[in-house]
Amino acid sequence: MATLTAFKFPTSTGADEMLARLRQLQAQGLITVEDAAIVRWPEGAKKPKTEQIHDLTGAGALTGAFWGMLFGLLFFVPLFGLAIGAAFGAIAGHFADVGISDSFINQVKQKVTPGTSAIFLLTSGAVVDRVKEAMSGLTFEVLSTNLSAEQEAKLREAFAEEGATAPPPVVSEQQPEQPAGS
Repeated sequence: MATLTAFKFPTSTGADEMLARLRQLQAQGLITVEDAAIVRWPEGAKKPKTEQIHDLTGAGALTGAFWGMLFGLLFFVPLFGLAIGAAFGAIAGHFADVGISDSFINQVKQKVTPGTSAIFLLTSGAVVDRVKEAMSGLTFEVLSTNLSAEQEAKLREAFAEEGATAPPPVVSEQQPEQPAGS
């Protein structure tokens, strides 16, 4: 089962610090990052800057369409036009179908604001105690949604790159915990 987790940081550079640590953990085989993206929202900016992290992900990674739709829903929802509102409602419904709840979306909308940053990870197979240890000293808040194997398959089917074959989900005896933030 994959986990979609958002780690929210109180600074616009905090997510980059976690990214550096994730690269080390992945190189050591302590976590599998299926896909990742960063949101950096500098103080005073009208909207955040977003970036899909390609060097952490392998075959079966989601396309930029997934992140584009998610971040569009989170940060760029226009306040005008019923047709546009209906379109975003349909997008929100699509995310709910693949295990990304309205609650998760609303939580991210409320917490990722100017002066903050976040890293969004689709992960599996984490060695939890080692990941927690590697993240010590970072200040962050964990926002997550667990995807069932069925929801993960739907997500990959909906957004995987054309022609790419997604690896099967990693199933473990115990459910991975998430690192605790400060």
